[in-house]
Amino acid sequence: MDYLVVLMLMTSVLACTEQLSRERVVCIPSELPLNTSTSVQDPSPGSDAALTSSKPLLHFPHSIGPNLQSPAQGRRTHLVYQQYIYVSQVCYHQALPLCSRFFPYMALLQSLVLVASGSFWLHFPHTSSRIEQFLSILAKCCESPWTSQALSEAALQENIQDLERQPRQAPVSSACFSIPAVRTEHSSIDSGTDSPLLKRSTSPPSPSPSTLSSNSTVSSRTFGSEVHFCSSKPSVKVERPRQVLSLDKSDGEQARALFERVRKFRSHCESSAVIYKVYLAQTIFKLLMVMVIMSYTIPFLSSLSFNHICHPGEQTLVGYATFECVHVLSSLLRKLLVAYLILLGLYALLNFYTLSWIFHSCLRQYSFQSPNELWSLKDIPDLMNDLAFLIHMLDQYDSLLVQRLSVFMSPVSESRLLEQSLERHWGEEKLHAMTSTDVDGCTSLQLVALPHLPPALFTLNQLQALKMELITDARFTSQVANMTSLRELHLYHCTAAVDPSALAVLQERLEVLHITFAQASQIPNWVLSLRNLHELHLSGRLSSEGSVGRGWAMGSLRQLCHLRILVIRGLLHRVPAELCEVAGSLVKLVMHNEGTRLLVLTGLKRMANLTELQLQDCQLDRLPSSLLALTNLRTLDLQHNNLRTLEELLGLAHLRRLSCLKLAYNRVLVLPPSVGVLRGLELLDLSNNQLKSLPLALFTLHRLRRLLLAGNLLCELPSEVKALELLTELDVSGNRLEILPSDLFSSCLELRTLNVSRNSLVSLPGGITALSHLSRLDLRSNSLEELPAELGSCLGLCGGGLLVERWLFLSLPPHVRDFLSRSYSTSDVYFKDHSRPESDTFPYSPTQWSFSSALESRI
Repeated sequence: MDYLVVLMLMTSVLACTEQLSRERVVCIPSELPLNTSTSVQDPSPGSDAALTSSKPLLHFPHSIGPNLQSPAQGRRTHLVYQQYIYVSQVCYHQALPLCSRFFPYMALLQSLVLVASGSFWLHFPHTSSRIEQFLSILAKCCESPWTSQALSEAALQENIQDLERQPRQAPVSSACFSIPAVRTEHSSIDSGTDSPLLKRSTSPPSPSPSTLSSNSTVSSRTFGSEVHFCSSKPSVKVERPRQVLSLDKSDGEQARALFERVRKFRSHCESSAVIYKVYLAQTIFKLLMVMVIMSYTIPFLSSLSFNHICHPGEQTLVGYATFECVHVLSSLLRKLLVAYLILLGLYALLNFYTLSWIFHSCLRQYSFQSPNELWSLKDIPDLMNDLAFLIHMLDQYDSLLVQRLSVFMSPVSESRLLEQSLERHWGEEKLHAMTSTDVDGCTSLQLVALPHLPPALFTLNQLQALKMELITDARFTSQVANMTSLRELHLYHCTAAVDPSALAVLQERLEVLHITFAQASQIPNWVLSLRNLHELHLSGRLSSEGSVGRGWAMGSLRQLCHLRILVIRGLLHRVPAELCEVAGSLVKLVMHNEGTRLLVLTGLKRMANLTELQLQDCQLDRLPSSLLALTNLRTLDLQHNNLRTLEELLGLAHLRRLSCLKLAYNRVLVLPPSVGVLRGLELLDLSNNQLKSLPLALFTLHRLRRLLLAGNLLCELPSEVKALELLTELDVSGNRLEILPSDLFSSCLELRTLNVSRNSLVSLPGGITALSHLSRLDLRSNSLEELPAELGSCLGLCGGGLLVERWLFLSLPPHVRDFLSRSYSTSDVYFKDHSRPESDTFPYSPTQWSFSSALESRI
């Protein structure tokens, strides 16, 4: 249509030019001269009228022979030259129809309107910017070396798939054949950079050109190495093509940047259909304009003529009343008029075709699922709105350009590019350098924010623990069989896929699995089939939206028959009934509920083999009655709850194996005497509660080794503490103690750690030298005025075991100070201050008092 408009414009310009250059007509009288009686009173015998009337009119045929000596023939008018000029001027302006006189100018105006209507939408802000950006992206896609490589691989794999889909032949003894290198020529524009829509890039070539292209322009050929097929059986065996050489670093970075640019442009264009609507409006407008032009042009065709009859009206001047006139350019203008009308008719037909194509085709959606497309590029989702319309237009222009653009829309193509990048940046040497070894000798590797798993990862046969975080497309292939030492796997917000061949390997080797997720749907399904799994850690939202009855959203654990340890950090309202499926093998259950109230705990009754149970941050206000069924329980951890009373401790009397009870960070007001029934306790943690006194029954627990009472409201430590002869650690910090019983130092001879900081002690009782095993004594933030010199006899405190303020440490005799600070360095944190005591709320350090100005120093 643009070409037709240009031709119409040229035709109209030519007609206007000729019209302006020769703006006159030729007129000949069409009647006899007037009678002398009516025209002139007394004509003279020699007048022209008398001569005309006295001689008959001579008519000769139009064809005149070549005889130059024959006399002049034709109609003799006896008009002088001035009369001819006058008649021509008068007849041109009076007798020539307006449509004939101004039609070239009307055609020029109409052509200009059609030109404007066909190009104004390109300058519309929301369309021109997108079209220009689309063309620039298309040029970059055609120039990228990755385009040629991806299309060649896709074409080669397409041929292999076609051969695999062929029907099997009859058995033959042996057959060998080969497919030559795929080489496809396209007759249209090669890469798109030579097209009128795309400008060739003028940027210099890369300093390290790709192994696949030697210049920036990509040809339309697809290359593939020769693939040989040999068969001695009915089935066809296909040898996969060898891996194509990867791109260099600069080409790979440009290709990744182009993928991101195409992704952003797609999200921007698919949000609206401005180009489609403007193009539709433009087509309708052009069609209406053509219809209007033809509506007033066609009726004038019958009256449109350059031959006409003229009556100048000046009979006395010219002697004739009627003239036959013809335009001097009648033949040329008639041909230009016919040519213009033919072009206008073709333009109208093309507008009809365009409008029918728009309404009969779904131009706001484009699908790459066509059978003619390469099979590896069919993963591209359907395009919508303006992007789909641009792809339809590009497909009409050159389908090869669509294939080149689709390379950068294909997730498969992007994944292949990322795989090549990973192979280049994450080689085996780099992975070995990132591998760390802990104190237990376990080798681990952590990978964060990678698009794929590096292929070199599967060559680490000494790796025992693999930690993956925020890996978008992690996949375990059959090569995981090379990781013979892999036993532990961590998935932090990483949904990993596993091939069937790799799943069998993981089922056999994997023992520890940590999964961190946001929703339960992000947990891979293959996790529930790891039959040799011993330890499972789940951290995330495991509860379903709904009531208590639908609180578990993971699935059945029936296949985890060897599961020993289960750690759950989620928002559950009940102990899942699915845990009963592994109740026979489970020995440790940890539930951190993150402040969500755990209402139903009846599921614990079936876990008779549990030896350790942790229910932290579950908003429990009483000890669960279901604990009575856990006869093998050794460790019970109920920290960070809302326990106010411990009257249910009497019900735990038959838990004879219970040796560790942790009730810290609750709201316990009174410790009941029934605590004495827990004869097997070795650790009791009641820190950060609201206890004001201790029952005497507590000191009947003769097996107790660690007693933690920090952060309470105790004003006195009973002297009955001397009964705890096996006590190795006592923590009463953060209370209101004013004095320590002397029996503590004389009877608890196994004491190794004593923390009495943040109390109101005014003195230390004598006999501390009896604590020969004491290795840590914390006396900070008390009301002590001096320290006993007997501390010099505690050999375990030498080298930093004594934690006390600097000014109080200076109260000791010099030889005691030298002994206790023998291994202290000059930068020790506890002896930096010479004037201020250290506290938890304001820990003094000279480095904190570095002033930058005199004003701050005075302050």
